[in-house]
Amino acid sequence: MASCGVLRLFLGLLLLVCLQWRLAASSLLHFRNHYHNNLSHHHQGHLIQANKTCALFVGSWIRDETYPLYQSSDCPIIDQEFNCQVNGRPDSDYLKYRWQPLDCELPRFNGIEFLLNMRRKTVMFVGDSLGRNQWQSLICMIYSAVPRAKIQMVRGDPLSTFSFLDYEVTLSFYRSPYLIDVDLMGGKKILRLDEVDGNGEAWRNADVLSFNTGHWWTHQGSLQGWDYVELRGKFYPDMDRLAALEIGLKTWANWVDVNIDRSRTKVFFQAISPTHYNPREWNGIGTTETTTKNCYGETAPIRSTTYPGAYPKQMRILEMVIREMARPAYLLDITMLSALRKDGHPSIYSGDLSAHQRANPDFSADCSHWCLPGLPDTWNQLFYTALFL
Repeated sequence: MASCGVLRLFLGLLLLVCLQWRLAASSLLHFRNHYHNNLSHHHQGHLIQANKTCALFVGSWIRDETYPLYQSSDCPIIDQEFNCQVNGRPDSDYLKYRWQPLDCELPRFNGIEFLLNMRRKTVMFVGDSLGRNQWQSLICMIYSAVPRAKIQMVRGDPLSTFSFLDYEVTLSFYRSPYLIDVDLMGGKKILRLDEVDGNGEAWRNADVLSFNTGHWWTHQGSLQGWDYVELRGKFYPDMDRLAALEIGLKTWANWVDVNIDRSRTKVFFQAISPTHYNPREWNGIGTTETTTKNCYGETAPIRSTTYPGAYPKQMRILEMVIREMARPAYLLDITMLSALRKDGHPSIYSGDLSAHQRANPDFSADCSHWCLPGLPDTWNQLFYTALFL
């Protein structure tokens, strides 16, 4: 009888242990599901890792000899304007820097894990050429992990796609510099501040959407992308650009809230990518003085956690609009960390410039886009971390 009592006690303890394990596993599963299902609400860039909060977008650049994550010669999709090494850039130290958040380690990008997690799904970047910069970077980072994978590439306008056929993963770029409609009327380009639908039909079925805009709103003269602005049926030859950006972003945000099923689609917004056309913003802050009027000749990041120049006014509008969304997009807040990388632009090593243009960097240097490999690879490390971890 005593042995039966001991057996019953043992079985009871075993049952209790099993029950506690199942409850713990259930709680962990609930936490992971809750986190991933509510990813869009964490638009401050905070992740829980090892029971502490990690501010992903605050930190500094440190040298790392294991970088870059791929070689430009091994990637089949880099546009010439981003391919700085092929275009003759003589220095390469700009490729050797890794972003280090202040209070945690940024996970190293794993292309195979990305493909496995996104099997039979579509990631779509929507925006201007900075979005295309990031799209191509992500393709290169993944392709370097599976160089013999079957691929399919279709270039078009506005939609281009790159598919990893073995995994049924498609990475798309949809060109929409303003995220709202630009229509032709009587031979004139009309920027419709309260219309998205002409663009949005192509976005609805993506599993992950990453939007960006910003630079085109400031263009003037021959670079301006529209002839008239339309708002509530009235046409204007021009208006305050920040006011136009705010109205356009609110139109986009309302469209996303109404039309995107957030139970199946994760929505990101890439913060404003900074430019480096004014050396007065960084000279004298532990850097070498230059005689040029832009980023030409810059070969190292700013050694600081903050940028000494002006914070983009567009960012304050973007932060406000996202905060007011019914379900805020995840803000991939790359502005400050990118501002520290004055060395990362193509400068005169962009596309097919003439000898005369290369001899005059004050007028021809590209200090808006970024070299590949380069800074957009870090954007995608952060994107990867926010998406999966």
